[in-house]
Amino acid sequence: MDTLVEPESVGSDGLPIMPAPPAWYWMLLGRIIVLSIVGFSLWYYQFESLIIVIIVFILVVPMEKIFPRHQGQNVRRPKWKLDVTYALSAPFLNIFGVIFAVIVGFFSFTWALGLIVNYFGIVEMIPVSIQPLVAFVLFDFVGYWAHRWYHEVPELWKFHSIHHSPEHMDWISGFRVHPLDFALIAPAFFFLVFAGFNPETSGVLAALQIITGLFLHANVSWRLWPLHRLIQTPEFHHWHHANEKEAHCSNYAGFLPLWDIMFGTYYMPDDKRPQVYGVDEDVPDDMLAQLRYPIREWANPLRFFRHPFKTIGSWWRFYMKILRGIRHSTFRKRGPFYPPFRD
Repeated sequence: MDTLVEPESVGSDGLPIMPAPPAWYWMLLGRIIVLSIVGFSLWYYQFESLIIVIIVFILVVPMEKIFPRHQGQNVRRPKWKLDVTYALSAPFLNIFGVIFAVIVGFFSFTWALGLIVNYFGIVEMIPVSIQPLVAFVLFDFVGYWAHRWYHEVPELWKFHSIHHSPEHMDWISGFRVHPLDFALIAPAFFFLVFAGFNPETSGVLAALQIITGLFLHANVSWRLWPLHRLIQTPEFHHWHHANEKEAHCSNYAGFLPLWDIMFGTYYMPDDKRPQVYGVDEDVPDDMLAQLRYPIREWANPLRFFRHPFKTIGSWWRFYMKILRGIRHSTFRKRGPFYPPFRD
């Protein structure tokens, strides 16, 4: 006798519906993928990320122990393994970050503006001795606005929220970054290179920003008050990460707080220090889910081949929505905290 298939187990096409894999299957598959990413990153890049983690650990952790900002915060605090995983996977993940940054840089057309500047020889008019300084100021200026837009434009915040999701600030938390985060800095890089500035200068500035970023996240108690309005300090950056209403949308500068002072986003109170970190959103706890978090509502990329015009239309609407958010952020009322943007 033939076995009958229950009606509820048959799809609209008449084929049996296969049962969904159990939760443990997806958990095991996710861990295998993450371990594969870490293993490939360590092997292919000759343990570069592991060496960097060890060096930073040796340099920074003793300072965190001698001058702790938050007493009793252990090196093995909650979710430290997640941040170590990001650190070890960084060389591999950054490949996708670079690809995305090149796409953003190309469609920003700042390279065209750079070519115009180059054509008129404006950079050549600047004395060679101060060209790096001019490049530094321009890079930091654009970096301020890119960082501000990543916070204040909802579509961009989804990427940057991964970096702000740690509820404990220390040296290793600085590694938790989505690979597509901060691609908006690419237009500044493209402009500087095509305008005629030394490409190595832009590369050094980007690397310096990453290195100093690890120190700025450290769990150290130094206030460094005399420097707060001159250069970024751990106190300055900890307020930037604070999940406290009055500190939201503040302290965006990469190097020079001057930009926050000029554009009304400087926040450094004298009578208190940041205590609460993290984000209000329900950000997942594992790396794969966090990598998917900003793009989980995006359509299947293969949809383009079936519906090219609809796909291009959705891309255009998404792009225009980001532009409206950027305009709102750029011309909003001065001050750190402000109501979320509503399109």
